[in-house]
Amino acid sequence: MHSPLPRTQPGGVPMAIGAYLIWGLLPLYLLFVRAVPALEFVAWRIIWTLPFCLAVFAVRRNWSELRGALADWAILRRLAFSAGLIGVNWVVFTLAVQHDHLFAASLGYYINPLVNVFFGTLFLGEKLNRRQWTAVILAALGVSLLAFGALDMLYISLTLAVSFSAYGLVRKLTPVGPLPGLTIESLLLLLPAMAVTAWYATGPGGSGMAQSPQLSLLVALGGVLTGTPLLLFSGAAKRMDYSMLGMIQFMSPTISFVIGLTVFHEPLRPVQLTCFVVIWTAIALFVWDLLAQRRRLSGKAPA
Repeated sequence: MHSPLPRTQPGGVPMAIGAYLIWGLLPLYLLFVRAVPALEFVAWRIIWTLPFCLAVFAVRRNWSELRGALADWAILRRLAFSAGLIGVNWVVFTLAVQHDHLFAASLGYYINPLVNVFFGTLFLGEKLNRRQWTAVILAALGVSLLAFGALDMLYISLTLAVSFSAYGLVRKLTPVGPLPGLTIESLLLLLPAMAVTAWYATGPGGSGMAQSPQLSLLVALGGVLTGTPLLLFSGAAKRMDYSMLGMIQFMSPTISFVIGLTVFHEPLRPVQLTCFVVIWTAIALFVWDLLAQRRRLSGKAPA
């Protein structure tokens, strides 16, 4: 059967790991900026992501790539859609963390890889072999255990999972590089973001950026923490099968889940522990299959 490994280009896996590591640790950062309302904070993230992208362009000196993308209406339409998807994802995730629903957010990103596999097979013609399907079924079982214990917050999880999977699919199918793509997404979201910050600035609580210099600096840092993982993710999506990218993603919600236990002090129930064991068994099976394929491709005896 067809395997995802031959279509995986060099650099894809390290990019994916880097993106998911940053996203897994992001709740720690959100702890320090929770004084800023979620919608306003996301607006500032968008505003500060744009200068970060432009700074990277200035260093690389490849403005022609950005000009070419801006002149292509087909690319702009797709990026307008992806910008809306990632905006919804950011708002829902920030609200979940600020209201101590980190497990619900983590569940969303546990469901996300399964949606990636579904999208990969449905829209991209990707096929998994028997061992990989076994891993996916095991992961689905583990996620089902988690979902059963969090039905009241399932709408948060499903919104995060579907919005981010759809975002990744659109970016994979859009013929534009990670940096110009993110830059244009930020440009498209800039006016709504500015309107949101202006609305909060004229409200009774004032602007979140005016509370203290330390908080302002932390909010501005959101541009780097937003842009860097999205650039890595978009680069990985271009270099990897979507199904394989989804399986690597399990590391991000696992990190967030551990943070929920150790920092946010959310209780760990037996069903959640069982879910972890099942999901990581699935990941081990998927990785074992990839290593076996690599040995076969390098001319060694398969495991």
